[in-house]
Amino acid sequence: MLMLFFVSIKRLAVFGSLVFCLSQFVWADVHIQDSFGEKVFAQTPVRIAVLSWEQVENVIELGIEPIAIPEREAYQEWVAQPALPASSIDIGGRAEPNLEKLAQLKPDVILIGAALKDMRSKLEKIAPVVFFDTYRADHNNQQEADNVFLMLAKLLDKEVQAKAKLLARQQVFEQLQLQLKEAFPLGLPKVTSLRFASTTSAYIYGDNAMPQYALERLGIKSAMPLESTQWGVTQRRLKSLRAIKEGVVLYFKPFHQQEKLAKSPLWRSMPFVKQSNVAAIASTWTYGGAMSLQYLAQSMTQALLLVSKQ
Repeated sequence: MLMLFFVSIKRLAVFGSLVFCLSQFVWADVHIQDSFGEKVFAQTPVRIAVLSWEQVENVIELGIEPIAIPEREAYQEWVAQPALPASSIDIGGRAEPNLEKLAQLKPDVILIGAALKDMRSKLEKIAPVVFFDTYRADHNNQQEADNVFLMLAKLLDKEVQAKAKLLARQQVFEQLQLQLKEAFPLGLPKVTSLRFASTTSAYIYGDNAMPQYALERLGIKSAMPLESTQWGVTQRRLKSLRAIKEGVVLYFKPFHQQEKLAKSPLWRSMPFVKQSNVAAIASTWTYGGAMSLQYLAQSMTQALLLVSKQ
């Protein structure tokens, strides 16, 4: 009888320890670092409001449907991937979100980027704010995008998924490289990527730009090297592209003056146009999160494969 008593006491002690450990796991504080410093959450946020496109990408890639997003229609035109959940509510502009509507959604956390840095104090009256300053001139934007992705994964209890995504991304880069080497057996061409500002000027991606980092992952060098900047982009007059005597030029869609550009004598006189070394890239966001690097590599590979057949 006495032995049964001690066995019962021992089982209760083990059970109590297990309950304590589980309760500690469930209710343990979540500590992360955003661009302002340490943030502590009593538990993993569930209702996520996201006010910048790069963080919209990150959250969806982690398998979470944000309750609020900015500029749904424009996102679908300019970003495209990953697809937006139907349940996510359009909260207005990336620079001017609808605060009243946001408050009604009762988010557990609000994720913002540089565009809303000055609105932080107003947003904090609604919910805790996490701010990531991903794009800066004084760091490697691609590495920072990965760091932000992993930090968000920690906040949202999705670290396993995030690491798996980054590992799979590397495998995609390797597969794309093989495709390109088969398409260009004499060697990969140098490439410059850009967005048209008009029919006479363009935003050209150089050092510290996500498109350039994606090209580097494919083993491709720039046909028009440019200095590093905050966003990795430099605006130039279109005539400056005449400097590209050999190499491929890829331009991102959408560009609604494409037909007008095609008729332009300036554009038609470009060496790469005469050589048919130019192609459009399907809409892919060039200032996105960690997984946008994969989408950029995939969309630019598809454009280069078209060039290889011309």
